[in-house]
Amino acid sequence: MMDLKDFDYYLPEELIAQTPIVKRDHSRMLVLDKKTGEIKHKHFYDIIDMLEEGDTLVLNDTKVLPARLIGIKEETNAVIEILLLKDIQNDTWECLTKPARRVKLGTVVSFGNGLLKAECIEEKDEGIRKFKLIYNGILLEILDKLGTMPLPPYIHEKLEDQTRYQTVYAKNSGSAAAPTAGLHFTKELLKKLEDKKIDIVYVTLHVGLGTFRPVSEENILNHKMHSEFYTMTKEVADKLNKAKEEKRKIICVGTTSVRTLETIMTSYQKFKECSGFTDIFIYPGYKFKAVDALITNFHLPKSTLIMLVSALAGRENILNAYKTAVLEKYRFFSFGDSMYIK
Repeated sequence: MMDLKDFDYYLPEELIAQTPIVKRDHSRMLVLDKKTGEIKHKHFYDIIDMLEEGDTLVLNDTKVLPARLIGIKEETNAVIEILLLKDIQNDTWECLTKPARRVKLGTVVSFGNGLLKAECIEEKDEGIRKFKLIYNGILLEILDKLGTMPLPPYIHEKLEDQTRYQTVYAKNSGSAAAPTAGLHFTKELLKKLEDKKIDIVYVTLHVGLGTFRPVSEENILNHKMHSEFYTMTKEVADKLNKAKEEKRKIICVGTTSVRTLETIMTSYQKFKECSGFTDIFIYPGYKFKAVDALITNFHLPKSTLIMLVSALAGRENILNAYKTAVLEKYRFFSFGDSMYIK
């Protein structure tokens, strides 16, 4: 038994960041030493001094789709919202649907006066439906025209600049949410890191439903993770294996990068070129095989992400760091401040 309430903490609502900070790399950064529990207060641009020559920095280059679509049910004109979560293949998508009770097998939802149609081909639990998409042309172009950024439900302000919910290195479209730890990087900062001979490599994990779902099981061991698609190239696998052999530090940017590396290392006992779906659930007691340190954001109470960072740094250290961050009025969640667990 591992109790859900052990991963809860007090967070005043005014500390949930509603808008991005003007300069990406000027966010604050809480530095936590996972061995000693010591805490320091920095700014994100100080990461250049925290990392050393020879370190390998792993980033997730997924790109957020404008995946939130508002349409109408063909038979009744009822308004239906769908959020594209997972590309199954052949234009079949798993979607979060609202109101799901109005969408049954065979229901057709029309978007943009029929520019895109979605036929429900399977009903699943928790508001999930499988849709077959019907359209002419290129889906990404249609989504750019009809869709909006699927901002998390705790963000109530309008996002004026859509690019601020993408990392500056976003490349491979397919996510329902941004890998938010990467939002703090600028192209200039990445260049400075490269100049310091820090190896920067990219993996892809398309962020899915897990991001939107809190844990509801009182015993977290009963929680079922939703699977997300990941991929790693041969070039990246070779670099990471070399870093491991030479005992150089591997630092992940974001929990999505952690989950990708730990999935591959658990499956193959080394890094290798591969792709697939992962539903790895990392919580205290987990023995890390791939990752030495983590750049991350502040996560929701009772979420799988706070469990993951607790596994890396120790639950007491994390809860103490979060308590300190609240007292110091750090900004929380997607557009919030950063944390470096070293």
